[in-house]
Amino acid sequence: MNSRFKLLSICYLLFVICYFLPAWDFGMLLNQNAGYGGIGSEGSFDYSIGIVPRVTGLLGESGDFIVSGGFELDYNNGWGYVPELLRTELSFHPGAWALEIGRMYHSDPLGFIAEGLFDGAKLAYNSEIGTFSVGAWYTGFLYKKRANIALTSKEQEANSAPLDYGDFEVFKDTYFAPKRFLGALGWEHLGGPVQARASILGQFDFIGEKPLNSQYAVAKLTMPVSAFSFDLGGCLELLQNDGELRTAFAAEAGVAYTPPASFKNRLSLLARYSSGGDGDGILTAFAPFSTKGQGNILGAKLSGLSVITLDYIARLHPALSANLASSCFIRNDLASYAGYPLSGEDSEGSFLGNEFFARLLWAPVSDLQVSLGGGIFLPSLGNVAPNADYLWRVELGVVFSLF
Repeated sequence: MNSRFKLLSICYLLFVICYFLPAWDFGMLLNQNAGYGGIGSEGSFDYSIGIVPRVTGLLGESGDFIVSGGFELDYNNGWGYVPELLRTELSFHPGAWALEIGRMYHSDPLGFIAEGLFDGAKLAYNSEIGTFSVGAWYTGFLYKKRANIALTSKEQEANSAPLDYGDFEVFKDTYFAPKRFLGALGWEHLGGPVQARASILGQFDFIGEKPLNSQYAVAKLTMPVSAFSFDLGGCLELLQNDGELRTAFAAEAGVAYTPPASFKNRLSLLARYSSGGDGDGILTAFAPFSTKGQGNILGAKLSGLSVITLDYIARLHPALSANLASSCFIRNDLASYAGYPLSGEDSEGSFLGNEFFARLLWAPVSDLQVSLGGGIFLPSLGNVAPNADYLWRVELGVVFSLF
């Protein structure tokens, strides 16, 4: 039995089980995305179409479940496909307690350290002084692009390797995410004049010969004042790499202004900083557990970088919204960042360049959403590699709820 059949059989079995449970509901999403972009005058076309069926239902008086899967067909210099089990969990809410088991969504307070779907369990308790939670997850059964873990160079190479369905042993190395464990203690208080979130996270590699483990202490405060909203957050990281202990940190600060107008609109400014380092001292480059690309075009990992983003969003019509954003990328040292526009050459500059991106979102009915976006990253506005070609991309996305 080949690996593809095994994976599809598991998804089918889960749907059959949920079919016979009481008070169930079935839905399906159809996603299509087409894009064209590249470097300089060179461009290429890519396309993907995916179907996401889901089953939801109730379990007794205080429980519910959801089972969702996905199958995506994509084209990028050749056709490929990806079957995937998406959010699939059991939830119970007896009184002030909440228990989640399965494949669930989790995010740290800052949203760029450990964010996405994870397999495991989470227990939470709601009290007058906030919500306390504890969770434990494993990543080795997730699709690698969903987890997007790239803490080591080996994991970075595996994350970009093409899928191979021909042999199960090869399939495991090209499909699944790195085998890491993640634990988290969390607290949040969202009422009152100041909203606060805090968490302690730890990720561990119990399988690798030279493990890289890291722990994070994260906090974020949000304070709305009249038409303004202020955000301040930070993270202290401890890394243990082959027995050596180092530290890293990241921080963000933001302000948003929502003017009293006849239509909804918001102007926001967000600055993020992540430490860098060449690994010789105790301070090293910040290493988030899951990689979240900064910007819509460059998509750089927040490690040894600072990003300053000015963003404006407006609802021009009940069915039409527009978004304009400008992001400036700055490297904080000369060793941590090696992505575009660097090409293996030494540079003493700090400013990588500036990205501009615009998007229109049209949702004429609740079952249909269409987005059209485009942007460009200009190294010429920086001093790291000002003669490098620009990056650009235009894209069209359609999301349709079948039922």
